[in-house]
Amino acid sequence: MDKTLPKMAFYLLITSLITVIISKTSAVSMSKGSFEDNFDIMFSESNFKTSKDGQIWFLSLDETSGCGFQTKQSYRFGWFSMKLKLVGGDSAGVVTAYYMCTETEAGPTRDEVDFEFLGNRTGQPYVIQTNVYKNGTGGREMRHTLWYDPTEDYHTYSILWNHHQLVFFVDRVPIRVYKNNGKPNNNFFPDQKPMYLFSSIWNADDWATRGGLEKTDWKKAPFVSSYKDFSVDGCQWEDPYPPCVSTTTKNWWDQYDAWHLSESQKKDFAWVNRNFLMYDYCKDTTRYTTPMEECSLSPWD
Repeated sequence: MDKTLPKMAFYLLITSLITVIISKTSAVSMSKGSFEDNFDIMFSESNFKTSKDGQIWFLSLDETSGCGFQTKQSYRFGWFSMKLKLVGGDSAGVVTAYYMCTETEAGPTRDEVDFEFLGNRTGQPYVIQTNVYKNGTGGREMRHTLWYDPTEDYHTYSILWNHHQLVFFVDRVPIRVYKNNGKPNNNFFPDQKPMYLFSSIWNADDWATRGGLEKTDWKKAPFVSSYKDFSVDGCQWEDPYPPCVSTTTKNWWDQYDAWHLSESQKKDFAWVNRNFLMYDYCKDTTRYTTPMEECSLSPWD
């Protein structure tokens, strides 16, 4: 009898187990690399540049076009973060967007989670507009001013997304909490479809600055936003349903403590709402005579 057979069988068993373990955990992505590692250019590659070391990325807008990029990988749940420095000077009409979406185009059934930075006339404050779409329906805008000048230095903009809530962060300060009611197939919380991450710069002077009253001054072009330190700790989408999305996993963004704000985050959130909230669709009784369903959910729970 060949005594090497049990050893060989044991070796094959261990190898197969390692393969299974790797396949089960590979859906968890902790990405922080070069632009080429993470992104593809969506449009106008001529308006995209990098620093000499490749660590800073520049998107520009001129009269011919804007520019945009997207992740190579889609995700379902996690922590998504990027540092941005916005267009300085007179940026009226210019929108820099950092967002997640299920589609590369604005399709009629898309889910989407938006940071939009609305340009201004020189000396006026920048405005952050956030929005959430479910199956192509949005209209859930909130607007905030900022406690700093986002054109002078880089600041970190992050999204926490799990089955229980979406939280928009600025420099780790929560500015918006969007809760899920936990019911299956609800009409407002995007939790079923994987999303890519995108960023773009484009002209929106029909609405972006003072409702479209302030137009883009093309003599100031090109308008440039810059990016660095992209980071993802999330669940890469894989077919079939990715194994890392489960309350039994050890991913912090999918555990109980990430289902609600911490006590210190609640204090920061209250400070932002007292001092920097400009508009909340849930309080717009002119636009919505009947509040949307999610407006009854408390961000504090």
